[in-house]
Amino acid sequence: MRWWRSAAIYQVYLQSFADGNGDGIGDLAGLRQRLPYLADLGIDAIWITPWYPSPMADAGYDVSDYRSIEPKYGTLAEAEAVIAEAHEKNLRIVLDIVPNHCSDAHPWFVDALAGGPGSPARELFWFRDGRGENGELPPNNWRSRFGGPAWTRVTEPDGSPGQWYLHIFSPEQPDLNWDNSRVRKEFEDILRFWLERGVDGLRIDVADGLVKQDGLPDIVDFESPATPYFDQDGVHEIYRSWRKISDAYDGDRAFVAEMWQPDPDRFARYLRSDELHTAFNFDFLSCQWKAGALRAVVDRTLATHAPVQAAPSWVLSNHDVTRHVTRYGREDTGFDFGDRQHGAPTDRALGTRRARAAALLAMALPGSVYLYQGEEFGLAEVEDLPDEVRQDPVWTRSGHTDRGRDGCRVPLPWSGSAPPYGFSPPDSAAPWLPQPADWSDVTMSAQATDPGSMLALYRAALGLRRTETALGDGDLRWSGGFGPDVLAFERDPSFACVVNLSATPVGLPKHRHILLSSSPLDSGLLPPDTTVWLRIG
Repeated sequence: MRWWRSAAIYQVYLQSFADGNGDGIGDLAGLRQRLPYLADLGIDAIWITPWYPSPMADAGYDVSDYRSIEPKYGTLAEAEAVIAEAHEKNLRIVLDIVPNHCSDAHPWFVDALAGGPGSPARELFWFRDGRGENGELPPNNWRSRFGGPAWTRVTEPDGSPGQWYLHIFSPEQPDLNWDNSRVRKEFEDILRFWLERGVDGLRIDVADGLVKQDGLPDIVDFESPATPYFDQDGVHEIYRSWRKISDAYDGDRAFVAEMWQPDPDRFARYLRSDELHTAFNFDFLSCQWKAGALRAVVDRTLATHAPVQAAPSWVLSNHDVTRHVTRYGREDTGFDFGDRQHGAPTDRALGTRRARAAALLAMALPGSVYLYQGEEFGLAEVEDLPDEVRQDPVWTRSGHTDRGRDGCRVPLPWSGSAPPYGFSPPDSAAPWLPQPADWSDVTMSAQATDPGSMLALYRAALGLRRTETALGDGDLRWSGGFGPDVLAFERDPSFACVVNLSATPVGLPKHRHILLSSSPLDSGLLPPDTTVWLRIG
């Protein structure tokens, strides 16, 4: 069985995971110290967010050197040690790669600015003359995903206002021109560099964004999900070439696509047998906590993956979205980048209860599951960060109307009763984002010996995923006999999952015994917002 088809993969957002050297920023030394914890948790692989040198305009997703390590995080030798030590603990390593754009500090872009219009260096990016009488208007009407125009005008070497360059994200992240063969060869070499160092997979940032529509036309309908800078047919040729590279290495090396692709048929094209191996399932993450909506997403996901024989993935949170403990405690339990509902009334206890139930649902579905660091502690979104500490470019680019993603990126609480909660060694610099003063009860050490904690639930569920042959890759059968607000399905051999999303307790189907429940039963009945795993047959 290919490992990615069933794996539990844990996302390490490196600067917020663990600080080993005391500068208030998570690093490779901290990650190495916590590898035993991750092994004991029961995961199969670690996905590490970008660890490359970067000016950090967008938390490392603005890369200035793809073959080295950000000095704040450590050294290349330490990165190689992380890979080796993880492998010793039977943990695989998935590394982030950022091919859609680089940093404006990357040598290529520095050369492009210096080279001037028409230079070969500018052909590696999307430099264009502006519109208007004096080129004072952007080349087209595209908008940045972080707010504002997707074009920035440069000052030419002679000091005159010059061309514009494309950046679908922040101005510090110029888009690379994948029509240029030098760009393609460079990234093929980067893939080999890390595969030769033993990484087991690569998570591809903005996987559907590499190719732009010919002519860079204006967008006619901004409400349409189809855009001229995402999901162009030419991107598949790139991934077929990447697949040939990964298949040439020993062991199972996997590509994971990050893309918010609403069209199921077009989504499936990325997962054909000669392209990428798997992709994040953001429909599930964004879904309302409603039985009908969840079942529809599960059915659609399975139907999308089946024709290309790919394994689905299930994810509840990551470094870009509001933590699901908070989302599930709101009246509107879904997620939308257009409205993060920052500050909306939240019932923390209800959100936690639903998050426990959702975790067991996700881990019981066919395929792999992704966990975002801290969700096993039951962490909620930190919504009261002072404005002056916010670092997400979304906050700035939106004119301070979108508070961005910092609230899900606050450094983890490991131990102790006050900040930094074991994130850093004693007498260290303050964490790069402030931690809440009331986190003492959600630290790893506070939950480690509590059988009713979120951490205990995750450890139990992940342990069962390894021992229960019904879990992981495979199929499911929906079970009848319940009302419309209950999800129930069976998986072979002899496993059933029941999720009660109704307002009243429900009876359990015939079973031999209970394997795990997200909350205690109520006189033998399954309470609202609770999931149970059963041995049947």
